[in-house]
Amino acid sequence: MRRTIPTSLLLFLALTAVARVSVVRPGSATLTNALANTAAGDTILVKAGTYAEGTLTIDRPVVIIGEGWPVIDGGEKGEVIIVHASRVTISGFVVRGTLVSDMNDNAAIKCVTATDITITGNRIEKCFFGIYLSNVARATIADNEIHGDPTISETRRANGIHLWKCKSVNVLRNNSTDHRDGIYLEFVTDSHIDHNISASNSRYGLHFMFSHRDSYTHNLFHDNGAGVAVMFTKEVVMTDNRFEQNRGASAYGLLLKEINDARIERNQFTDNTVGMLVDGCNRAEIRDNQFRANGWAVRVYANSTAVRYEGNAFSGNTFDMTTNGDLVNSILSGNYWDRYTGYDLDRDGVGDVPFRPLSVFALVTERMPYAMVLSRSLMVNLLDQSERVVPTMTPAALEDKSPLMKPPHG
Repeated sequence: MRRTIPTSLLLFLALTAVARVSVVRPGSATLTNALANTAAGDTILVKAGTYAEGTLTIDRPVVIIGEGWPVIDGGEKGEVIIVHASRVTISGFVVRGTLVSDMNDNAAIKCVTATDITITGNRIEKCFFGIYLSNVARATIADNEIHGDPTISETRRANGIHLWKCKSVNVLRNNSTDHRDGIYLEFVTDSHIDHNISASNSRYGLHFMFSHRDSYTHNLFHDNGAGVAVMFTKEVVMTDNRFEQNRGASAYGLLLKEINDARIERNQFTDNTVGMLVDGCNRAEIRDNQFRANGWAVRVYANSTAVRYEGNAFSGNTFDMTTNGDLVNSILSGNYWDRYTGYDLDRDGVGDVPFRPLSVFALVTERMPYAMVLSRSLMVNLLDQSERVVPTMTPAALEDKSPLMKPPHG
């Protein structure tokens, strides 16, 4: 029986049959010439050295690999590397020398309207934008070190990893520091942001808007102006992340703003001004998270509905929960509160008396922040103790009817 070979396989065989490897060394050839003379599917191997050729443009499928950390210096003339082709791989380079601009989003590596992009194992130093993808599908950004300039102001900084109107992108194991936002996504769908470190960024460690069906797992966000801002997004999954030491007058570990259908599980919130701020969040499952040593562990605004808090552990926070009004259709169940002083007569691990985590003083400071100066006074302690005995002022909806006697996570 005659078998027909697929056209795609024939094309692949044709490309690999003629693909070649060209080598670029300092003084022997320029990267500009190598890119101009390469064919689709070829590989360019770049030896150690410094290549200062202004903006490099990649306009055909090519693999460009650095050996010995060659430096590509844009000379502060604009972009450093700009990609206008699909099936491009860039790996093993030190990239520096973008132009800081108020008009243009100049980046160390920018890819525009392409598919199947791979950017791995690069070092990007003191650039305006680091890695910038615009209208890109099926891309991998992995194992890159992206470090901005810690000495300049926020107005002279841009984002470490910036994705706009992208889909099916994997952002994995990158380290992004000293930018405006460490990682920024807008109109990004069906993508995964995993095992990254985003630290010491002046605005957000991670900032995303209008980005649906994405997952964010095993990331570390610490010492940022604010940790993570999630805005106007649906079907969000955030699990196994760490939000640490995001502190300031308006700082938080995680902001949920106008979010629908979120799953927030097994995260750690430690030493943040606000661990989690929930504003306009609907149909969310917030489970098995740890809130330790935060100013406010969770601030829940009254415009959030159908949010379930279950299996979370609250310890060492100044305030465990606060709200700005009566909650509607939100549930607290089976959480651990270190302030809980109830009893467990049947020894099933669940307290026999419900617990209201919102203290009267927390309610007062939510409405009058300047009352914080009284936080250590005897009057505040007496007021909170009397409210626990006879609850009258705190919202009845903010009550855990089955508080745990021990932390569920050990």
